[in-house]
Amino acid sequence: MSRRGTIVKSFASASLPRHLARGAIGFGLIVGSIAAVPVVGPVALLAAPLALIAFRGCPTCWAVGLAQTVSRGRLRRECADGACSLVKARPAERAVAEDASR
Repeated sequence: MSRRGTIVKSFASASLPRHLARGAIGFGLIVGSIAAVPVVGPVALLAAPLALIAFRGCPTCWAVGLAQTVSRGRLRRECADGACSLVKARPAERAVAEDASR
């Protein structure tokens, strides 16, 4: 997707429960791999990169995606005269945004 020559990247998930599940898996893998080091040794750290798959990048990417998932359809970006702002979406636009995300 591009808008006026800029690339727009969405980290949002299809639903909030799905996004929270991805976060729980990702954070669980990170914490679990660090906690298992005394028991298993440094080999346990091999599970940490799997968290990047669950996060679709890094924990920051997941947090940005959480904000996008929560605000999807509630806010829209409006640009005029080189300045952009977020405004509340009207109910009709919200329905269109939800249909487009499916």
